[in-house]
Amino acid sequence: MTETSAAYGDRVLAIEPGGAQRVSAEGRHGRPAHLLWTWASPNLEFTTIFIGVLAASAWGQNFFQAATACAIGNGLAAVAHGLLSARGPKHGAPQMVLSRLAFGRAGNAVPAVIMALSAGVGWFAANSTSGAFSLASLTGLPVALALLLIVAVQIALAFAGHNLVQAFERWTFPVLFLIFLLASVFVLRSAAVHIPLASPIPQTGTEAMGFFLTVGASFGYSAGWTPYAADYTRYLPREASRVRIGLASGLGLFLSCTALEVVGAASTQFVRETAQNPAHGFTSLLPGTLAAATLAAFALGSVAANALNLYSAALTFTGVVGERQRTRVVLAMGVAGGLAGWAALADPAASYESFLLLIGYWVGPWLGVVLMDAALSGLRDDDRLLYDRSHRNQAGLAAFLIALPVSVLLFANQRVYVGPAPRLLPALGDIAAFVGAVLAAGIMWAWVWAERRRQAPIQQEATG
Repeated sequence: MTETSAAYGDRVLAIEPGGAQRVSAEGRHGRPAHLLWTWASPNLEFTTIFIGVLAASAWGQNFFQAATACAIGNGLAAVAHGLLSARGPKHGAPQMVLSRLAFGRAGNAVPAVIMALSAGVGWFAANSTSGAFSLASLTGLPVALALLLIVAVQIALAFAGHNLVQAFERWTFPVLFLIFLLASVFVLRSAAVHIPLASPIPQTGTEAMGFFLTVGASFGYSAGWTPYAADYTRYLPREASRVRIGLASGLGLFLSCTALEVVGAASTQFVRETAQNPAHGFTSLLPGTLAAATLAAFALGSVAANALNLYSAALTFTGVVGERQRTRVVLAMGVAGGLAGWAALADPAASYESFLLLIGYWVGPWLGVVLMDAALSGLRDDDRLLYDRSHRNQAGLAAFLIALPVSVLLFANQRVYVGPAPRLLPALGDIAAFVGAVLAAGIMWAWVWAERRRQAPIQQEATG
């Protein structure tokens, strides 16, 4: 195992060397407070707003139900995100390298490949499409050309690496914050007269189904960042406060996601999204100058999100294949994600709705395994095991491979497939991600407990 070069340090206009190696002590820099905008900026974009739009227009939620459901989904994800972010400085390793502790070196390839594809192709395509529609509405360019421009900028940022990506999130935060603040105030003031007082608690089976679909979608969106958590804390000094790291990361994620999703739900009170260009449907509510600024912010926010997506996807993939040239992977995944975005241009709303729930399906079991492993790890020498090719952890992979298909087959509620649980009880909505997390954690705990019971007599004989 090697470490990243100390020469890279805090240089912004430099290409980050290597791949998924540990960050050297000499290369550490930054402050926990910076994580607030690292995780706020990428969520200040239209795809976040669109979750609130879906909650009200597709899943039948009143404004207060949509706001409550989004807050629950984002809150659960933010807690997990904060816990994982706090582990980064101790080991100086990317998040999906830390995942090796729970899955073993070889077993971790399964969730790592899923993560790399979902981030570098799936999320990259979803956000690129959103940015392309916004840029096309703003400039009059053909959507396909706007997509090409957006993708090119995103690839350039991820190609440079960690420091430029972090700096870009910092530079864009005040611009995005101001524009979205003004747009949000305008939408909420305009919508206030159209929002009837209603219970935030579902009153019927149909409302309950929509409520849990919204919880699942908002969780899928914000929890989709958790497999990247330590990627952006691993450069912090080892002695940095874990509490501050967790709070800054979790709050940045929770506040940005929840605020814009609430605005999205409010916007549907007096306009419905346009299927051909959902971003234009939202900005049509705003006065001319603010509408143009908001479209520009949508495009900028999509770039901020995909800089993280593509960088982390490439970092993860290099950890799987042992390829130290992260930049090559960035180029390959950027092209693949751009092509996937082009394919999704025909029906962005349907593509995005299904994708949100699909993300949660694998992230839930992965989180269950990783968090339970951290709770059970005890005095294990994690630093040594991270890059130990012989490290095995059968419990993690078994829990993941059991919980993922079981939770999806029984509890998924998609356009193309509805599991037996929501068929029998539609009010469940789609809780597959949460069932997967609990089931994976339970299997992990039971496996480790049984293994320790089996090993106890052997250890007693050895010491006796």
